[in-house]
Amino acid sequence: MSCPICIIKNTTQTKRNRSETCWNDTMDMNMESQPPAHKRQEKEENVDAMKGNIGACGWIILILSALFAAVTFPISIWFCVKIIQEYERAVLFRLGRIISGKAKGPGLIFILPCTDTFIKVDLRVISFAIPPQEILTKDSVTTTVDGVVYYKVYNAIKSVANVNNVHLATAQLAQTTLRNILGTQTLSSILSNREEIAHNIQSILDNATHQWGVSVERVEMRDVRLPVQMQRAMAAEAEAVREARAKIVAAEGEMNASRALKEASMVICESPAALQLRYLQTLNTIATENNSTIIFPIPIDLLQGLRK
Repeated sequence: MSCPICIIKNTTQTKRNRSETCWNDTMDMNMESQPPAHKRQEKEENVDAMKGNIGACGWIILILSALFAAVTFPISIWFCVKIIQEYERAVLFRLGRIISGKAKGPGLIFILPCTDTFIKVDLRVISFAIPPQEILTKDSVTTTVDGVVYYKVYNAIKSVANVNNVHLATAQLAQTTLRNILGTQTLSSILSNREEIAHNIQSILDNATHQWGVSVERVEMRDVRLPVQMQRAMAAEAEAVREARAKIVAAEGEMNASRALKEASMVICESPAALQLRYLQTLNTIATENNSTIIFPIPIDLLQGLRK
């Protein structure tokens, strides 16, 4: 038999274990009931469709609107039926809420008067020119750069519900991104790495506008303008570099020519008759070009005799 003190201790320990078990079960249930962080984030980014919970007042307004459309049927049909083009989508609102998980169209859509409104969204590729931006480069050179951005709306609901004016927002973001990216580049890198810089700008814009339902297709840097003084300085620098290269090439040519003349003189010294042949060749060339002038060379042997 166990003593009363041991029985009391065992009972207390059992109650404690049961309470801890219940607490762990409750925490597990709460963790399971809460969605993961990425799912909550996606739910906040996406706009949920209306599931019919509009209240009694909303249903009364909808019934009255439907009755009004039925009573005035021959006339109301022209206001209730709308045509959406193939390249467009319509985001439909009923009592201020989106009534479908996706945009309507293309084709015919039906709306109720007084309660339904819709916004058309163009899904075609849109291009706009970035105004010339005056930028101070990394090497303290002031330049003016402009470009072109091509983008399209891939999610009509996000473009309407997540941003006020998606086209204006995209244009302003493109201008800011262009200034920020080119401000970290030198002038030489801007002039030589246009394609790489444009690709970086396109990636940044695409990531930033994804939550707006916009996909940036392409970014091109159209023109890079330099101040007149900088153009003159660069032209002078290029001219100096070309003159230096020309002098180097001329010096190399003179050196090669002197080496060839040295070898020719050594050959002529070995064979005195070669000098006479050279005289005759020169005479033939002069007679061909200038017929009125004839030069008779004095033989070298005669000059040697006079010298002796």
